[in-house]
Amino acid sequence: MLSLRGDNIYLRAIESKDLDFLYELENDTNLWEISGTVTPYSKQVLSLYLDNAHRDIYDVKQLRLCICSIKNDTVLGLIDLFDFDPKNNRAGVGIVVLKNTDKNKGIGSESLTLLCNYTKNVLNLRQLYANVLEGNEASIHLFQKHGFRKIGVKKDWIYSNGSYKNEILFQKINL
Repeated sequence: MLSLRGDNIYLRAIESKDLDFLYELENDTNLWEISGTVTPYSKQVLSLYLDNAHRDIYDVKQLRLCICSIKNDTVLGLIDLFDFDPKNNRAGVGIVVLKNTDKNKGIGSESLTLLCNYTKNVLNLRQLYANVLEGNEASIHLFQKHGFRKIGVKKDWIYSNGSYKNEILFQKINL
């Protein structure tokens, strides 16, 4: 039986009770360069987003799941599927753990394991890909640890803080 529950975390659909967490995450300017955000989000806009978060991945081509602690049932981060393409059996994956105190504790690794199993066994995907900024050693290590291979570099892809940064494209085939 497939489970979205690991030893320390579980993945669940985003809910209206996650508004404050989402507000904090989406307005964290340190994350804007990876999310493509350039302006703050209001709680009203995020509330409208949450009202539509129940829509099917086959309709909106995206699935956002909360990463929650089994120990205290708090939301630690998000893991997303985007650019869902059921015809070609692939999707992009992104992951963020909000607080620095929760990073480097295996949360991302456990989340990615659960998501890969879900995409293979439920969505019947054949491949996933991830875009990682060059220099983000933690994310590079995470994806390589899970069998993603570096397949290319997008030169000067992200403009941030007055300079351009390269983005590495990782791909995992035959999940």
